Amino acid sequence: MSEPVVDEPHWASRRERGSLLGMRFTAWAVRLLGRRGAAPLVHLVVLYFYFTARRERRNIASYQQRLVEWSGRIDLFPPRAVFAQYHAFGDCMLDRLDVWRGRLRLASVMLDDPDGVRTALLSGRRGQILVCTHLGNLDVCRAMAELGEGVSLNVLMHLPRAAHFNRMLEASGDRRLRLMHVGDLDTSTMLDLSQRLERGEWIAIAGDRVAVHGGRSVVVPFLGEPASFPQGPWLMAAMLRAKTNLVCCLKREGRYRIHLRAFDDAASWQRARRDDAIADAASRYATWLGERCLDAPLQWFNFHPYWQPTPGVSHAR
Repeated sequence: MSEPVVDEPHWASRRERGSLLGMRFTAWAVRLLGRRGAAPLVHLVVLYFYFTARRERRNIASYQQRLVEWSGRIDLFPPRAVFAQYHAFGDCMLDRLDVWRGRLRLASVMLDDPDGVRTALLSGRRGQILVCTHLGNLDVCRAMAELGEGVSLNVLMHLPRAAHFNRMLEASGDRRLRLMHVGDLDTSTMLDLSQRLERGEWIAIAGDRVAVHGGRSVVVPFLGEPASFPQGPWLMAAMLRAKTNLVCCLKREGRYRIHLRAFDDAASWQRARRDDAIADAASRYATWLGERCLDAPLQWFNFHPYWQPTPGVSHAR
């Protein structure tokens, strides 16, 4: 595939689109009118973002084209596929509001866990790391851990980029979530995380976005072409000598299914070959992510450029 490389600002350096007032109004409308009554409003919001986001539309089209070519499946996407992906994002936002309001029944969520990760989650033994993704709806996974299972979950995210999200989450009354800023992972924070793991708490961190400042990355194949992935989750696992698992939550035929997979044990990595182990982990994660994209191709809600060459990063061998 030969596409012109377009320089774009890093995703974390761009301001959040939309206003806090608009987001709160949407949440208020859902509480007042219910999901069905508020759906037309959410549809209008989706239309606004679709028509005012040329860069994001281009990124989505690029992802869709690569997924089709990588898989050889020309039947993956419906007509007007880019808009269909925006519409799927609007549906996901309604589901997230349902989760925050406690309206999603965990009994209706299916679990795909052939490796017994849930058993480890409930064991009370040393915690582990959940490496997640912006594919699907991670809030359903969070609800299962925090509400359904009573497991302490520490979520590492880029808090400055999610100011509106966090304020709306707090306004909804959900204060159970332990949010930590990825950029604050200094020595004292790592010691705190290590102690949390020892107490049986778990850590969740996304494995598919490179941080804007100080974010070490590695280039690995993703959907058939080189793409930058963060080293952070795997480097953290190595420093904490923790086990890692993969998780995503996809909606199919109106029902959510949580996919859990045991992945690796960083305690077994040799320090002299840690860089190779991290590159290998990122590569295998990218392969798993591509396979999950085939399960729910319209639920890739990472509307940022992936295949733009990034200077100063290493390449997996």
